Amino acid sequence: MKVFSALAIGALLLAGCSGRQQAASSDPYAGLSDEILKWKTALAASDVSCKQAPAGQKCSMFEVSCKGSRPVAADEQAKGVTAKVVTDLTWSGFDDKGRDQTAGAAALFTRQNGAWTRSPAKPVNPETCADL
Repeated sequence: MKVFSALAIGALLLAGCSGRQQAASSDPYAGLSDEILKWKTALAASDVSCKQAPAGQKCSMFEVSCKGSRPVAADEQAKGVTAKVVTDLTWSGFDDKGRDQTAGAAALFTRQNGAWTRSPAKPVNPETCADL
């Protein structure tokens, strides 16, 4: 009887997990965190403030300052766009003399047909993500 109870509990736990995965897939922002991490990695490799790092140092303290959803127009919805989010990212970079300086960038993430794309965005208020 104990073995049956353990199997029943295990089956219920698995059913609960699969339900959560289905709920997550309907989340319009699913996968956004992974895309922001890819952006951070790209910035660390290519941004001028990171390329100017003195030997043995690198950009650090990457932080998402804000994320703000943007409206999806009807014509975009018709093309499969389900979410648009502007994100502001700040980090500790370096100036042209190798001194510490704060750096930042904004990007617009668009989810279309289940996949995220990133494009440059105009600067935003880093506290509210409102357009400047």
